Amino acid sequence: MMPDMDGTVTFQKLQANPTTKHIPVIVLTARGRTAKQGLFADLNVKGIISKPFNSHKLAAQIEAALA
Repeated sequence: MMPDMDGTVTFQKLQANPTTKHIPVIVLTARGRTAKQGLFADLNVKGIISKPFNSHKLAAQIEAALA
C-alpha cells in the first residue's frame, strides 16, 4: 500500500501535470479484482495488473496493455 496517497490520487496528479499527462499508466494493484477495477477503468489507465502477478508473464502483460 502506498503511504501518503493511493494510486488513484497519484494517477490524477500525473494527469493534471502537463509534463506527465501523456505518459501511459499501468496500475499494479492488490485491489485489481475488486470494485476498484471499475474506478481504474473510468480513469482511462492503459492496463491493470493484479497482485500476485506472474513475473514470467509480466512483460507480455505490459506489452498487451500498451499495444
